Amino acid sequence: VMEYIDGITLKEYIENEKVLSWKDSVHFIIQILRALQHAHDRGIVHRDIKPQNIMMFTDGTIKVMDFGIAKFARGESRTVTDQAIGSVHYISPEQASGKETDAKSDIYSVGVMLYEMLTGQKPFDTDNPVSVAVMHMQNQAKKPREINPDIAPGLEEIILKAMEKDAANRYQSAAEMIKDIERFKADPSIVFGYYTPKANVIASSASENTATRFFKPAVAPADTEYDDENEEYDDEEYDEDEEYYEEEGEETAKSAFFPILTAVTIVVILVATFFVTKLITNTLKDDGGG
Repeated sequence: VMEYIDGITLKEYIENEKVLSWKDSVHFIIQILRALQHAHDRGIVHRDIKPQNIMMFTDGTIKVMDFGIAKFARGESRTVTDQAIGSVHYISPEQASGKETDAKSDIYSVGVMLYEMLTGQKPFDTDNPVSVAVMHMQNQAKKPREINPDIAPGLEEIILKAMEKDAANRYQSAAEMIKDIERFKADPSIVFGYYTPKANVIASSASENTATRFFKPAVAPADTEYDDENEEYDDEEYDEDEEYYEEEGEETAKSAFFPILTAVTIVVILVATFFVTKLITNTLKDDGGG
């Protein structure tokens, strides 16, 4: 006996709406992530997160269902079934390649769903399921803002981070992803700095190591101390960074001073030579060439 859900699947809703607003998308995703965090905290990985397995009440309340191929993260032998591997359009790279899966695999699938909600497209889509699975393992999806420019940069960063090929680079938990989404909701213009350098930094032709030193996140990184009640970050660790940039600016100014001084000196010498030559020529003419 199961609970009766009087509603539709998220898949049906997406097909009807085509492209969802960021507010609706975020509203659904946060609920899905909370459900997954509840399961993950108890050692259960869903492994088949997709819009078809998300039910929605008429009031917008979300239910995550169909744990048919879920497994216990603490023991591969306790997998419900070894046959099914999940829907290829939402499958994580490690799951597609047959590697061990954990909570971060579900995070990847959530990222793909958010991608689809906001762009109206799946990141990888062909008629061949095997090809789609390979794309998840090897190909880079088109960035969401290239499909829908109305997507905020901060929201795009959340999608890209959730869909990282390397699980170590993704959000490490549903709660961590929720925290970034909540910060985006509070300030839709926020840029996390995961992929985008500071806007006022112009990349030069210098070496990559030199350029990388100027890349600074626009907000505190994930391991920064966070106060849930006041939603404030500890900015102490940025004091050293600010001093570093000030020192860098001074060094740059000093290094630019000497070339400028040399150039000015050369110009003065050339001008002086020109006037001296002119003076000697005029004097010789006045003396009749004597």
